[in-house]
Formats: sequence, C-alpha cells, structure tokens
Amino acid sequence: MKKILFSYSAFLLMLSVISCDKKEGISDDLSFLNSAASSNVNKIFDISTDNSGNVKITPTGEGVSSFTVNYGHGTGANASAVVMPGNSTTHSYPEGSYTVSIVAKDIAGKETTTTYPLQVTYRAPQNVMITTNADMAVSATALYAKSFLVYYGDVANEVGTPLAIGQTLPAHIYPAGTSTPYTLRVVALSGGAATTTATKALFGFPIDFETAAVDYFFGTFGNVNFSKVANPSATGLNTSAMVGKYEKPSNAESWSGTYSPLNIPINLAHGKKVKVLVYNPNAANIGKKLNIELEAAVAGTGATSNGVGVIKMPLTTFGAWEELVFDFGTIAAIPATARFNQLVLRFNDIAGGSGEVIYIDNIRITN
Repeated sequence: MKKILFSYSAFLLMLSVISCDKKEGISDDLSFLNSAASSNVNKIFDISTDNSGNVKITPTGEGVSSFTVNYGHGTGANASAVVMPGNSTTHSYPEGSYTVSIVAKDIAGKETTTTYPLQVTYRAPQNVMITTNADMAVSATALYAKSFLVYYGDVANEVGTPLAIGQTLPAHIYPAGTSTPYTLRVVALSGGAATTTATKALFGFPIDFETAAVDYFFGTFGNVNFSKVANPSATGLNTSAMVGKYEKPSNAESWSGTYSPLNIPINLAHGKKVKVLVYNPNAANIGKKLNIELEAAVAGTGATSNGVGVIKMPLTTFGAWEELVFDFGTIAAIPATARFNQLVLRFNDIAGGSGEVIYIDNIRITN
C-alpha cells in the first residue's frame, strides 16, 4: 500500500514540474508580427518666415517605432536625422524646391518610405533704413535682410558694394557735384530671389533747392528763420523756381545763423571758391555781410575756430540777383584737400536782427 501511495505522489510532482515550464497567459506564438505594419505616415512642415530657412519637420504615423527623415539637402550627417515618435527635427534650407523622404520603421523592423515636396521661399526685406555718417560712410538696417548691396550712384554700370548686417562701409569720396544730386541706392537681400530697394537723394553741393526728393536741411539758431520758397525775382542771373529765404527778425541774436549737415562733404579738392547767388530786396542791407563758414572737418586740419574756415562778403546791390564769391584758397590753414561736413550761414553778425530778409540760391564750389 505504501508503494502505491509513493508512486502516486511522484506522478503528481512530475505534473507540477511540467506545468511550471510555461507561464500562465504568455504565448510563444509570434506570428502576429508578420502582419504588423506602420500606417497613416505623414508629416508636418513648419517653415520659418524670418528668412533663416529653418524648417521644423514633425513626422507622424501609427505603429511606428522610429522615423528617419532625409532632408533632400545637405551631406553626410547633416543630410538626415532619426526622429522618435512625437518628436521633431529642424533643418536650414536655402531658398528652393526639395523632396523630403520619411522612412517609417515598425516594431517588426519593416520600413515604409514616403516622399513629400517642400518649397522654401524667402520673403522680401522690409523697413529698409539708410544711414550716412561723416565722410559718406554708409550703413543700413532692414527686417528679414541677410545682407545689402550699396550703389553710390556716381559711376555708370556700377557694381554694388557688399554690406553686411551691422557693418559700416568706409568713406566714399564723390567726384565734383552736378546739377542733379547723387542718389544713393541700397538693395536689401533676402538670401533668396526677393529684394527690396531703398534710395536716398543726397544733400551736398551744389545746393539749388530744385529737387523735391532732397531734404534741404537748414537748421537755425539765435532766432533766425530759413525756408524754401518760390524765387521772388526769377530774372537776371537766376531764373530758377525755388530758392532759400533767410530772415533775421528783430529778436535774432547777432551770432544767429543756419547750419546744414551734408551727406556729401564739401570737398576743396574740387575747388577753393564757394559761389552763392544772393537776392537783396532792401537797399538798407547793402554793405551788410553774408558769412560762409565750413565746419566739421572730416579730412585735413581745417579748424574753424578763431575765424579759420570763415569768410564774409558784403552785399553790393538790391532788387537783383548778384553772385558772391568766397575764396577759401586764401586761408593758408585749410589744406587743399580738406573736406567739411557742415555748411554754416550767418548774416550781419555784428548786430542783432532788424527784420532783414535775403534770398540765396545755387551754392556751389569751383576753382
């Protein structure tokens, strides 16, 4: 009887050991992997609008374990990226057309490739601002610009001078002025095909008040007035339409006058004599002197203190235009190649104002 019980117990123990070889609820049947596949593979392109060329690519899909994004641009490691589900990759593109391919890998290791067209277009720069400093040193700013080309406007078939963001170009020396002011042109480059052009009509000699695009700036001090007006006597030496009106009212100081920062400096290499047409409507002004003063030297010494750079010439008539000549070649302290950024006018600087009015025009430099 004991032998029978022992045999039965051993049989039960064997069954128990056999049953422990396979865990409950886990099957070794992996045939389902043969039918597993990624699906609904797609992409999201987030294209920047700041002309950086950056495109954020977010691949999407179902049943995907990883994506490989081939940018369609770049070489080596920069040509593609592995992206896990829910993540993105960013690549910088030049302007142009590209084909982006996305390889989706499923949990079984199978790969599905889908291609997508990508068009990257740079926007035209905006708000182009031109700055000229001192001796025609040019800088510029603009939204969405990668760089600039500067055209000074003083030579035929001019090739633009490259200007980087944040850069100021060296001084530019213009040839002798003409009756038409020079126009500075700056082209803002987007990095692609789109460009934006801005222009600036430059203020320099000759000053004739005829060009609407030019800002004929005559600032004042000491209570004088200056304005651009119609020619009060378009006859004789001056038949132009527009002239400058200089007024010295009774409350004006003796030292009063005007000042004009110039885009193009007065260049004595082009001549030593400054000539001005003057119209005096009042006989009481005869003998009173008009000052031409050159200030803000940007080349040579040309100091304007203690009368250096100042010449005074008297009015000799009234009721007709006359030409006054200011010969700066007579001032030994001013170098022959000096350049000045500012023109100053004063009238009858030995006395306060008494309501004087004179008109000036065609300020130019000659030999």
